[in-house]
Amino acid sequence: MADGEHRTVFVTVGTTCFDALVMAVDSPEVKKALLQKGYSNLLIQMGRGTYVPLKVSGDATLQVDHFTFSPSIADNMRTASLVISHAGSGSIFETLRLGKPLIVVVNEDLMDNHQSELAEELAERKHLFCARPQTLGETIRAMDLETLVPYEPGDARPVVTQINRFLGFPVD
Repeated sequence: MADGEHRTVFVTVGTTCFDALVMAVDSPEVKKALLQKGYSNLLIQMGRGTYVPLKVSGDATLQVDHFTFSPSIADNMRTASLVISHAGSGSIFETLRLGKPLIVVVNEDLMDNHQSELAEELAERKHLFCARPQTLGETIRAMDLETLVPYEPGDARPVVTQINRFLGFPVD
């Protein structure tokens, strides 16, 4: 990392309340892990949450800022060196399309948690890292970004062609 280069971690909870994630990234353990990995800035999008993170880390070398909502978080994702996200499919796939390293934190308080299935499957395929709020620090310390496999979106055209053929529509 060159002198003066800023490496930003962007955290997003989407439009939900996921205080457990915000509290986890605000913890001394997670901030220390991020510093040890060479990150210098932490930007937290806290959604509907009520927990307000501290603006500075304990040793003041990790610059921390936060906000509730923004018309678009695409720029934040685009400029981030690492994204830590809730397990919403929109946030996951937007981050993967941008080719950004991603840690998905599963909200265990959700009743029907299909999101955890998606996050765990993509982690198994090595497209991202998966954590729980209580394991986030450990996940950051253990992560090796070199092991991630780029996500390649599928091509729906063959399926569309088969459906059109089945329904008797012209096939291009």
